[in-house]
Amino acid sequence: MRIEKLPAAFIGAQQVLQVIEEHGYEAYFVGGSVRDTLLNLPIHDVDLATSAYPAEIKQIFPRTIDTGIEHGTVTVLHHKHSYEITTFRTESGYQDYRRPDQVTFVRSLKEDLMRRDFTVNALAMRENGEVIDLFSGISDLHHHIIRAVGNPTERFHEDALRMMRAVRFGSQLDFTIEAATMAAIQTNSPLLERIAVERIHVEFVKMLLGIAPLRGLQQMLTTDLLRYVPVLKDEIDSVTALVKRPLAQQLVDETQVWSWLAFSLGWDAPQIRKTLQAWKSSKQLMAAVTSVTMAVRSLLDHQLTNWQLYETGAQNLATAAQVAVVLGHADENQSLQQRYKQLPIHNKHELAINGKQLIQAGIKPGPHLGQLLNQLEQQVVAGTIANEQNQLLTAAQTQSEA
Repeated sequence: MRIEKLPAAFIGAQQVLQVIEEHGYEAYFVGGSVRDTLLNLPIHDVDLATSAYPAEIKQIFPRTIDTGIEHGTVTVLHHKHSYEITTFRTESGYQDYRRPDQVTFVRSLKEDLMRRDFTVNALAMRENGEVIDLFSGISDLHHHIIRAVGNPTERFHEDALRMMRAVRFGSQLDFTIEAATMAAIQTNSPLLERIAVERIHVEFVKMLLGIAPLRGLQQMLTTDLLRYVPVLKDEIDSVTALVKRPLAQQLVDETQVWSWLAFSLGWDAPQIRKTLQAWKSSKQLMAAVTSVTMAVRSLLDHQLTNWQLYETGAQNLATAAQVAVVLGHADENQSLQQRYKQLPIHNKHELAINGKQLIQAGIKPGPHLGQLLNQLEQQVVAGTIANEQNQLLTAAQTQSEA
């Protein structure tokens, strides 16, 4: 088949492919950009592949960068834009179930496409829009199927992360995993323990940000993949119950993903921190998810106090309101933001008194001083004392003497 009008993302790179072809080599758009074009989805990255070896690409184009030349990738600088071009290759010897021990450059497009993960990603397209489909990927796109290229066990032994990619694509595209591919994932699911948790983390979050996140979680349960990921391997029964509760709206960022999971699985603050530490998450994400989850819980229990509004902050309150919507509740963000806006202060720097001023007023420095400032901060937020220096000083002296 041929795509008559290519999306704008391909236009600049078309010239690069034409130049390579003029020098007697084959050159194609490959992978996800071709798939997403056929699905009328937004295109994020345009990958180029060629029969020309890296040294030959460097002879064709005067300005290049050796981006990953050992794996056949050269960046070409052309008309003020950069394009990564990778030579057709085969791979072998995957002792760590992730990276090949040996990469061999080849001239055959078919050999290059044979090493790819799924048929829907093993598509190539000429610069004129002609699609090359050697493994029935277009048919699988039409029937909404994720199918491994060739022998699925071989594909997963080459790269065990592909098992997570299968369930991720199942969620992102709302596709079914083909039976033989599904069976191979279940058989080889223990290999997931060989993969760095950081890489699993990326695929897991992308899966839950898809249009069918519960399908992805169900596929992880069915294939036993969930038994080989941190913490959630001990939550099988809870996740099994969770996939039966539909989401009212799609999750849109990672904070929402983990907050929805934390709330749905009943995690408290220590459990959230333990889980996200096991998943190698940042401290910023841990803090945000903890804050949002606690706010969702209080919001749905109608117990969200001014102090919790203050501690949560406007951004996390908006996220909490969105998670509540995902859970099927009304959108209360507007009222939450209004309540937050009406707070007397929004951070401790807005407090009309500080430690230096309290010391000058005769209050001794030390831990007691910090506790006193915290008490004043809470009283101002609660509205029991005005944020006015003289009133705060009088209250501080009274409380210090008590």
